[in-house]
Amino acid sequence: MNGPNFEQLHVLIIEDNAHMLTLLHTLVRSIGIKNIIEAPDGTHGLVAAKGHNPDFVLTDLNMQPMDGIAFTRAVRSGSDGLNPYLPIIMVTGHTEYARVVEARDAGVNEFLAKPITVGNLQSRIVQIIERPRPFVRSDNYFGPDRRRRKDPLYVGPFRRQSDTSEEVALR
Repeated sequence: MNGPNFEQLHVLIIEDNAHMLTLLHTLVRSIGIKNIIEAPDGTHGLVAAKGHNPDFVLTDLNMQPMDGIAFTRAVRSGSDGLNPYLPIIMVTGHTEYARVVEARDAGVNEFLAKPITVGNLQSRIVQIIERPRPFVRSDNYFGPDRRRRKDPLYVGPFRRQSDTSEEVALR
């Protein structure tokens, strides 16, 4: 596959389930990534992210004491010297619409539903490296632009059907 040099990438895997951690580790190595850092939860993941400066993160959603959503929010805050632009791929079996929206609104770059294959993992990694979405900042959000498509028919300042001229003036 033409694409990034996977051998040069550093990944942080945050996963509390030993079997899933082994699977992710194996999948990541199978695409050529050799530099792998592991953390059992978001709290340890924050320490690892600061200390190792990974190129991207694979994180589970459901963990204790800090889950993947809280981890993502902490990274996006940029506090304690964290890189707020660090690409984050959420890996989870919780694919209910509300959970996907929660992850997106926390600032994850990509969402990967279990069961995972080498192909869909590799495609998400290629996406964050070769076609990263621009980051946006608003009063209540910082992270990758949540809009994936550009509307060729868009011609004005309004981006949502609910926008009004009053709302735009307040921005």
